[in-house]
Amino acid sequence: MAQAPQNNAVDVFMAEVLPSDSRQARQLARRQLIVEAVMAEGAIRIEDITDRFSISLMTAHRDIDELVERGLLRKSRGVVSATATSLIESSDVYRSTRQLEEKCALAEVAAGYIEPGQAIFFDDSTTVLQMARYLPSKAPLTVITNSLTVMSELKEMRDITLMGLGGQFYNWCNAFMGQMTRKEIGNLQADMFFVSMSAIIDDRVYHQSAEMVETKRAMFDSSEKRILLIDHTKFERRALHSFANLAEFDVVIVNQGTPLPIIQRMKDKGINVVIAPMKPGTGIEAIDRE
Repeated sequence: MAQAPQNNAVDVFMAEVLPSDSRQARQLARRQLIVEAVMAEGAIRIEDITDRFSISLMTAHRDIDELVERGLLRKSRGVVSATATSLIESSDVYRSTRQLEEKCALAEVAAGYIEPGQAIFFDDSTTVLQMARYLPSKAPLTVITNSLTVMSELKEMRDITLMGLGGQFYNWCNAFMGQMTRKEIGNLQADMFFVSMSAIIDDRVYHQSAEMVETKRAMFDSSEKRILLIDHTKFERRALHSFANLAEFDVVIVNQGTPLPIIQRMKDKGINVVIAPMKPGTGIEAIDRE
């Protein structure tokens, strides 16, 4: 698989260290998520950005103007789109290879918790998507998901019963969410729920999308065991909407690059932390999100 360009404008921006000031940190995290959303969808109406990120129109324009100034986005007639350069830098190859080794390591360890005959929830994250390669050896299984990408990946697998959750379709994450989706989830009870999120702040899990938090929380509440997959970069990010405390998860899987003080702090608080060993140079390729 071809590698994404190194040190490109999008990559540099997404890798910026969050400032210590909480307001500035939230602002940078929000702008990074706006870039991610536009790169995934190609173009988004500014009104949709205000709804999606729960911000005012003035704040949205201020954020977008900053991103336009940096050459990451374009703004025209109420629509924000990716520049040609940014689209290349944020193609499927680019997005699927972000923290690829970490995602594959987390996915391999997470798959070890699955037993044949179980019913499991998969969220729509690229990290959980990497678990798909390990499912044939765990069959028979029932996999329940709201992600079209996961459905597409699993549809040809033998002895995998695939249950797709309907509802309102969100193109930016290629998944179904909303009241109808949550109602369907509420009628089910799974053995396990595998999930990854955007940020960890003070031992709580966060995501920038309120709709996504509500959908994932429904899966969380309808599962006997909850397993979180999180790489070290999520401890450096910020997001708006609280999802759960780390202590609410049965297992928290982190990659080997997670700072030891963070791991020790979680263990001291009784959180069941499992470290996924890194295996660089294995030649594993990511499963494309789209």
